[in-house]
Amino acid sequence: MALIGSGSKFASLEAAALAAAACVDCGLCMTRTQVVFGRGNPQAKLMIIGEGPGQHEDESGLPFVGQTGALLDKILQAGNIDREKDVYICNVVKCRPPGNRAPESKEREACLQYLQAQLFYVRPKLILLAGSAAVQTILQVKDPISHIRGKWFPGENDARVMPVFHPSYLLRNDSKEVGSPKWLMWQDIKEVRKQLDILNR
Repeated sequence: MALIGSGSKFASLEAAALAAAACVDCGLCMTRTQVVFGRGNPQAKLMIIGEGPGQHEDESGLPFVGQTGALLDKILQAGNIDREKDVYICNVVKCRPPGNRAPESKEREACLQYLQAQLFYVRPKLILLAGSAAVQTILQVKDPISHIRGKWFPGENDARVMPVFHPSYLLRNDSKEVGSPKWLMWQDIKEVRKQLDILNR
């Protein structure tokens, strides 16, 4: 069960973004170029939650750009999912961890208020958790993604939550053979497309 509670301390998604832009609640504020809040359609039925911004995201202010973003675009296009219209994309933490390391638990906790606001105001029906930090934050489990990817878990407000491989992991595992991470990701995206079609009926 996803443990992110309902509700938000912010009056709107825009108010949460403004607060995040000025946030100094953890040490990541000392090394960021800019806050990376989110992008996409705030009325989308699908939300993708990654771990944290990398160098390109820190420079552009947008999540999932550079090589990782290009691969995510290809994955979504393959599933006939429009990145700007059908998806809202964000990360667990809004500032880049130094060296692109995984965000620490205290950093995730400091940023939780912004992720809660995004979940509350977007109210997605389907949520993809890309990477272990997203899985640990939302589902409160430490199972390897290889064991739980492609499975739906119950979330808040009748949403369903699926762990998936992070695109950066897929970049390091380029094989498309049956059973490979990229092949498994394709199965997951087909399932997401199927569920979006059901929701859009």
